[in-house]
Amino acid sequence: MSITVTTWSLEQTSPTDLLPAAAPEGDVRIVRAEVPSPEFSRFLYASVGGDIRWTDRLGWTYAQWTEVIGRPGAETWVAYDRGTPAGYVELDAQEDGVVEIVYFGLVPAFRGRRIGGYLLAYGARRAWDLAERWPERTPTKRVWLHTCSEDGEHAMDNYLRRGFKLFDTKVEQEPDVAAPGPWPGA
Repeated sequence: MSITVTTWSLEQTSPTDLLPAAAPEGDVRIVRAEVPSPEFSRFLYASVGGDIRWTDRLGWTYAQWTEVIGRPGAETWVAYDRGTPAGYVELDAQEDGVVEIVYFGLVPAFRGRRIGGYLLAYGARRAWDLAERWPERTPTKRVWLHTCSEDGEHAMDNYLRRGFKLFDTKVEQEPDVAAPGPWPGA
């Protein structure tokens, strides 16, 4: 059985495209996970994407995780609410000054608390200044991402409110897979 999935690709072509978001209430902090950890990265991926059908990386080996998160210019920024991981942004520096926001999202328990816009704006800022932390990388000229009809109901609106512009749309049939884990988000 298959489902129809629409995928939208969005971009910013200048740091001035980025529109800020208000900081959420409470003790929310965003910290870069500077030590590549396949265990932690897989935890974030499964926790954020478990209820929205993120499955492409679930079968990865430890070596595959290590390779992807250990590349120069790969960064993971984690939002913590009172010390608890609430969500993350994964950046990947590509060729010619392009940075992809590969993954972005919140653990289900933290959605709807105004953390998402703040985390996305913060992650996009880190994409724009990535070459300052990775001198071997070309300065960022473009930040892009994709989202799809399976993502959270507020995802597209959040990207647009942060200044991302739509540049491509694809509609495809994909296998209808169940959300992994013993409960959604696990």
